[in-house]
Amino acid sequence: MEQNDIVYGVHAVTESLLANTGNKLYLQDDLRGKNVEKIKQLAAEKKVSISWTPKKTLSEMTEGAVHQGFVLRVSEFAYSELSVILEKAEQEDNPLILILDGLNDPHNFGSILRTADATNVCGVIIPKHRAVGVTPVVAKTSTGAVEHIPIARVTNLSQTLDQLKAAGFWVFGTDMDGTPSPQWNTSGKLALIIGNEGKGISANIKKQVDEMVTIPMNGHVQSLNASVAAALLMYEVFRNRG
Repeated sequence: MEQNDIVYGVHAVTESLLANTGNKLYLQDDLRGKNVEKIKQLAAEKKVSISWTPKKTLSEMTEGAVHQGFVLRVSEFAYSELSVILEKAEQEDNPLILILDGLNDPHNFGSILRTADATNVCGVIIPKHRAVGVTPVVAKTSTGAVEHIPIARVTNLSQTLDQLKAAGFWVFGTDMDGTPSPQWNTSGKLALIIGNEGKGISANIKKQVDEMVTIPMNGHVQSLNASVAAALLMYEVFRNRG
């Protein structure tokens, strides 16, 4: 069993069960107490089978990590193929695809998915490396939106942008100096890149952007949280669709 297919400890196991990603629960066979009862009940509600297991076996499964007597086998999140998102976009007049370039905070990712669901975004594309994937925290923060929005995980963002352009998409990025968002022409097929929380959009990806969009700001702070910036721009497109 691979390390990334399991979560352990009271908190992580509870989160994963709540997020419906649990497959099988391993409980330490001599463990008693209210946590055991709570997690047992949750597993029963979620129809996850329970195996009472010796502490030594659990320690081997977790490679010696502190598991508190709780280990859960979880299913990998089912990512979509890029082709699924492109097909979905073909059926819409003014589709918006979101590209997250190296987002690291699962809470940001989760709340971006919530807004994407609310504003009819066709799909979200994330890179495989150096970025947060769909974790139980992302699933929980998204309040179920992960079930409704196709999310594709690609090895090479740059090639993916070439594919989107070939399919007739305009590629937009967020930057400090670009077109002010109220003047952004959001007609046609749109791909919007949201950069990393600290570094923004990576240099090689910037070269492929057709137009930069800026959210006007008048305060002392120079940038907005990634999920807030993404939300404002998603709503700009949503509002213009009317």
